[in-house]
Amino acid sequence: MGVVDDLVRARETFERGDWLAAFEAWTSHDLATLACDDLDELATAAFLLGRRRVTVDALQRAFTLHVESGQTAAAVRTAFRLCMTFDTSGEQTVGAGWSARARRMLADLDEDVVERGYVTYLQMHQRLAVGDFAGAASLAEAVVDIGRRHADPDLTAIGLASKGRLLLYAGQVPEGLAHFDEAMVGVAAGEVSPIFAGSVFCVMIEGCQEVSDLGRASAWTTALSRWCTTQPGLVAFTGQCAVHRGQIMRLHGKFALAVEEFDAAIERYVAAGTVEAAGLALAERGDVLQVLGDLDGAESSYDRAAEHGYEAQPGLALLWLAKGRITTAVAVIRRVLAEAGDPVHRCRVLPAAVEVLLAGGPDGLAEARTSAAELEAIAATFGCDALTAMAAHSRGRVELADGDASGALPYLRKATSLWAGMDAVHEVARVRVDVGQALRMMGDTESAERELSRARRTLRDLGAVLAAESVGRMLRPEGPPDGLTAREVEVLRLVSAGHSNAQIAADLVLSEKTVARHLSNIFTKLDVGSRTAAAAYAFEHHLV
Repeated sequence: MGVVDDLVRARETFERGDWLAAFEAWTSHDLATLACDDLDELATAAFLLGRRRVTVDALQRAFTLHVESGQTAAAVRTAFRLCMTFDTSGEQTVGAGWSARARRMLADLDEDVVERGYVTYLQMHQRLAVGDFAGAASLAEAVVDIGRRHADPDLTAIGLASKGRLLLYAGQVPEGLAHFDEAMVGVAAGEVSPIFAGSVFCVMIEGCQEVSDLGRASAWTTALSRWCTTQPGLVAFTGQCAVHRGQIMRLHGKFALAVEEFDAAIERYVAAGTVEAAGLALAERGDVLQVLGDLDGAESSYDRAAEHGYEAQPGLALLWLAKGRITTAVAVIRRVLAEAGDPVHRCRVLPAAVEVLLAGGPDGLAEARTSAAELEAIAATFGCDALTAMAAHSRGRVELADGDASGALPYLRKATSLWAGMDAVHEVARVRVDVGQALRMMGDTESAERELSRARRTLRDLGAVLAAESVGRMLRPEGPPDGLTAREVEVLRLVSAGHSNAQIAADLVLSEKTVARHLSNIFTKLDVGSRTAAAAYAFEHHLV
């Protein structure tokens, strides 16, 4: 087959989306013999196949040809692509050089050219890198305007997706999601080129995960998976796709499959040199292992995530809690909350903060209530069912810890209903444990046993062994631990709820002197020296 036939075959297979066949046809010849259009398309095929070296070589050769032939606009577009290629492979310094070159060359062009939109997109990323979300949002809007004015579907779609993500960070979630939906119109219609389509998918799914719009995240993850499978040999975006599939499998309690997806994503990210993305996948893997009771495996995943520059929070704080390191967990979660500035990042931490702070005893109750109230306010603004479910569960836990079982139940019932509607079987089981405890506190022991039994069965079936064992201890109490009497357990529960000696005396119809004696005995038997330490013991041993 001759050179002309090879080039025809390369172009035809490229148009069909058969990247591997196109790549092989083009690379059967020296890059120096290829025209600019062929080099541009070869670079696209190579990028999608994960062949970074060929991508860079083809783009650099195309850039040289564009400059030599005086095609400045095409050279700017190619410099943009080189910048993005280096950025995605972790070589930001080299990428910054190409960004600067694109800006310099843009000055030689007319004011209103579509390439200005691509350079503006690079400037948007620079503002994001320094935390200037407002400046980035303004630039994203400019990207959309330029894309629409020049009828450029790639620029319009990525601009809409970027603006939508930034609206989420500004707390304007419905508006942000509307931008996502509009961006998806062009992708679904096949108007957007493959690299930009994959980028739009990932920006939107990540954004939906961040605000817990799990319905959209699930639907678009399915669409992304279908999009990936229609392209033979595709490597780009398959790591992200695996992460998103793992997240959806985790939601539905398919934990073993979720771990497999995260492992696949980690392997692809490490091979591609996308370090921070590998860290995210490792953190997600650690979260699932923690649910499965493999605390050492979870800690190992979190440590590896840190090595890749990703702090696995709030998972690590919950791990310390699971290991009984309550003081450490409380200190960590307070620090993480203090660092989370915008509503999107705070809503990812607040549910865990409530859980950890409550485990710290009565001193953490007020903080937990404040965190639960903030989560409720964010959920009301965002309007996403999963976040509303988290907020309801958190509020129910706070009321339960405060001794108000009847006040807790409506929130816990709401959380159960919302999670059940999403087929989030693990979350339903977790809420049912608290429902069972609330019913038991109200004296409805038969209903409590039913709820706890259902929860234990589900947790056991899902492989959440530690949680199932914990519920089993609630169902088959072995008697008060450490020699506590039944009355001392009652006193300890009220202490854990923050009640004073006088309040306990009134609740149990005892004298304050008797309550003080019980408390002294509790301190001695538990070898603790404060009400806070005694309350922490009660939470750790599931006495409250």
